[in-house]
Amino acid sequence: MIVVRVALPVPLRQHFDYLISPGYTPQPGCRVLVPFGNRKLVGLIWQLSPPDSYDTSKLKPVISLLDNAPVLPVLLCQLLSFAADYYHHPLGEVLISALPALLREGRNLNDYQPKAYCLTDAGKQLNPSALKRSQKQHALWQALQANGLSESVLRQQHSRTTLKQLLDKDLVEEQLVPASPFTPPAAPASGLRLTNNQALAVAAVVQAFGRFERLLLEGVTGSGKTEVYLQSIASLLCQRQQVLVIVPEIGLTPQTLARFQARFDVPVLCWHSALSDSERLHCWLQASSGAAAIIVGTRSALFLPFWRLGLIIIDEEHDQSLKQQDGFRYHARDLAIKRAALQHCPILLGSATPSLESLHNALTKRFIHLPLPDRAAGQALPTFELVNLKQQVLQFGLASQTLAKVKHQLTLGHQVMLFLNRRGFAPALSCQECGWLTECHRCSAFTTYHKQSRQLVCHHCGASKAIPRQCGGCGSTQLKPLGQGTEQLEENLQRLFTNIAITRLDRDSTRRKGALNEALEDIHQPGARLIVGTQMLAKGHHFPNVSLVVIVDVDAALYSSDFRAPEQLAQLLTQVAGRAGRGSIGGNVLLQTQYPDHTLLQDIIQNGYASFARSALSERKQTRLPPYQHLALFSAEAHQSEQCQQWLQQLADCASQHPALQLLGPIPAPMERRAGKYRWQLQLYSPARSNMHLALDALLQHISSWPLSRRIKWQLDVDPTDLT
Repeated sequence: MIVVRVALPVPLRQHFDYLISPGYTPQPGCRVLVPFGNRKLVGLIWQLSPPDSYDTSKLKPVISLLDNAPVLPVLLCQLLSFAADYYHHPLGEVLISALPALLREGRNLNDYQPKAYCLTDAGKQLNPSALKRSQKQHALWQALQANGLSESVLRQQHSRTTLKQLLDKDLVEEQLVPASPFTPPAAPASGLRLTNNQALAVAAVVQAFGRFERLLLEGVTGSGKTEVYLQSIASLLCQRQQVLVIVPEIGLTPQTLARFQARFDVPVLCWHSALSDSERLHCWLQASSGAAAIIVGTRSALFLPFWRLGLIIIDEEHDQSLKQQDGFRYHARDLAIKRAALQHCPILLGSATPSLESLHNALTKRFIHLPLPDRAAGQALPTFELVNLKQQVLQFGLASQTLAKVKHQLTLGHQVMLFLNRRGFAPALSCQECGWLTECHRCSAFTTYHKQSRQLVCHHCGASKAIPRQCGGCGSTQLKPLGQGTEQLEENLQRLFTNIAITRLDRDSTRRKGALNEALEDIHQPGARLIVGTQMLAKGHHFPNVSLVVIVDVDAALYSSDFRAPEQLAQLLTQVAGRAGRGSIGGNVLLQTQYPDHTLLQDIIQNGYASFARSALSERKQTRLPPYQHLALFSAEAHQSEQCQQWLQQLADCASQHPALQLLGPIPAPMERRAGKYRWQLQLYSPARSNMHLALDALLQHISSWPLSRRIKWQLDVDPTDLT
């Protein structure tokens, strides 16, 4: 019997050894079905005959070996092993997360491989008269006479029932079709004429082919970053190499996918969580075999097993969606850089508002910096204008000055975008007599009033309830909406501009499948239109008819306890403003604020994001904050606040023994209570990454022995992007 070390999808930081029969030929990366307590789990073989294995007399045998060949290639296993070590997450959960759901369930991989059907010897010698009673069987038998049929062609022309009948009669047999890599185009696809800066960027990417290189494409909104991606890819496809394009959100995937499919005559597939399990497995197989030339997907596409990966592109590399916020808390951008190093291929990071970490790497020459300071078609960047809300009469949150400019642009037949990063009708309901507000009973937050669904919804824990008839404090029936969201703004605008089409883009209006594409098609129709939405509007969309962007409420994000808040606000404002003036019409941006003299607003308006980012880096350096120090966050949740504080204090006492660490906490989280549990956190800072990880390894060993660790839920987040 052979001892195999198996990685299992359990939240335990330890090894699990099993015995396997010599009749099997196990290899690292193959799936096995093993007993685990009173359950059966699918795991991955990680090591054969480990030198530190347990006593073989106490080991259980593997139930079955599910694969004859590894489902995870060696380089991908190396990446996942690095990720488990860096983010201090159980190896089994990391490895299994890289597999499609159907493979995690133990399904037979051959059942999903491409198949073809052909006649058996008995089928070839069959007398046609034997099938004269069944015209459908006879038609399928005749179709198979000349040659075999692929599964996809057969499904289009014949029924499954007919095929099964011939299979049962041993007249037809099934064969696996070995997938072949895509056929490269004869010549690179032609694209748009490039500006000088675009041409330099493309040349830099092409020169990096075949070796590990990190490139940061910093281009203003509308500068043609996507065209740089497309023309960089064109010559790579001729070398029969694959490309991975990671986008931050599902909402951006369809339009990006359409542009790639229109440009290249090669298989282009998408990967995101909205696909069915079978669709995800199909994409996984196509990437592994090389049949897919380009994969456009969200952050988990990083773990696809590519046949020959030649380039990784991270679009909107600054976006927080690239960071997983629960479970295995990895950052797709950072792991993509590691994967590019393992694959010996270049990685291109693109953004109009690069993260301070990436910009710091570019300024210190770790990354090749590729600036695109001008718009591709020569349009001027939008102009900013602050609207001081003090001592102004507001009409549903809009100043008279703002409304006048909106009306003027609509009379010219242009489109106007109104950005309000708050969905629903109103942030809360308020009693007009005693001031009582509708609060979530599980969170330290108010419940949002959704008028269309007639519900109060907590946007933090998802709890919902019917709208109360009376005040919970004094019993009054005088309940009114407090503040406004996109739903209310849309309703009021429709009342004011009765003949103007309005499109709302937020999570509520695009929940139905296909609703987002329908809304985007409406926006691209000619004529005057009002577009109302949340941050879904901010990223990557090209609206050539938008001449005016109104940021309805910028003040909510000006004062935050998170040191990253100024950076995120500057990125959001710049991205939203970039939707204006992308066509032949000039663009203007109105920022409504009670604090027009705020330093952040003035810096962005007067100098732009590039200037803000460099001054923000200077502040981070003075205050010793990332990227000049490395940060790890321990968070604890429990039904009793004292347990969280006690556990984190015990952790802080242990951490204080490591002189390389600086501690902040234990402190309550900015949102102290969420989903019925109290939340506390402890922040750990260190100037050296190696010292940080050595300390974390030591702390995790202590934590496992504490009785209180079993009574609370705790998480470790390395390089966190959200401290709320």
